[in-house]
This record gives sequence, C-alpha cells and structure tokens, in this order.
Amino acid sequence: MALHVVLYQPEIPQNTGNIMRTCAGTDTILHLIEPLGFKLDEKYLKRSGVNVIQHVTLHIHPNWEDFLSTCQGTMVFLTRYGSKSPDQIDFSNMDETYYLVFGRESTGVPKSILRQYPDQLFRLPMNDKIRSLNLANTVCTVLYEALRQRHYEDLSLTEPKTLKGPNWIFEEDE
Repeated sequence: MALHVVLYQPEIPQNTGNIMRTCAGTDTILHLIEPLGFKLDEKYLKRSGVNVIQHVTLHIHPNWEDFLSTCQGTMVFLTRYGSKSPDQIDFSNMDETYYLVFGRESTGVPKSILRQYPDQLFRLPMNDKIRSLNLANTVCTVLYEALRQRHYEDLSLTEPKTLKGPNWIFEEDE
C-alpha cells in the first residue's frame, strides 16, 4: 500500500513547498490538515517555489477528525517527545498503509492527539542544542527511511531518460 505524509496545520509555506516537491518526487500522498498558516493559491505557491503541485496527490482536510474518518492505516507521529527513532519502525509491509504525521512548526501535534498514540511516537535523535530540526528536513529524512526499507519501490536509481538520462555524465560536452 501507500506511504502518506500528513502535515497537521502547517504554518510556513516554504516548508510545505519543499515537502510537496519531496512528495512529487517519491509518489507519496500528501495530506494537509487545516487551518493552514498560508493560502494554497498559485501566488503563494509560486512564492514558496512550488512548481510541482500538479504531480502531488494532495488531500486537504478541514480538521483532524475529518482526516481520521477518511484515512485508515498505521499512524506514525514524529515529535520531539517521542522516545524511539524512525529506524525502529518496520515500514517493509507493502500491504500496510502508513501515515507519517508531523505537527505545526511552532507547537507540533497537540498533546491531546499524541496521548492517544503512546506507542507510535518517534523522534529524530539529536543533542540538546536545538529543540527540533526544520520540518521539511525531518519529513524528508523519515520518508526516505521508509522508502529505504521498501527498497525504493518504483523509484529510479538512475537519472531518468525523460530528464538528462543515466549516461549524461559520459556524453561529450558541446
């Protein structure tokens, strides 16, 4: 089944833009849970550098309850309050749907939600010099761990022919 990235009330359009690019490049489904800290119109998306939205499977949910009512699978929460690292999650079951849930840049996922999933709280290991990493970087790191465990299914390990192609570095310069 599929991998999904879930952004709970994201606030910074540039982070969401970077995450959209990552989802477009990995065929990962993206869910945004409102309210958003920005507008999803073309003006704001262009400002955040998103020119790939047509390649993203995007679902927008008015609230957490709506998301839960339409999405079934394994929830994985990334929070600074988790006590396990993402490599401890087994993403290899191709028959399972996984939702990687990330919170607001300023406050994360509310405690009232996290408390319902005590065994599904994970964090990226880090020292005590910062409270967290950038949201887009965290999404990319965790998503690629899941993709690694799935052997990068349906992703190209070489430069696609539709771009410069796998042998571009060996071609004569013009």
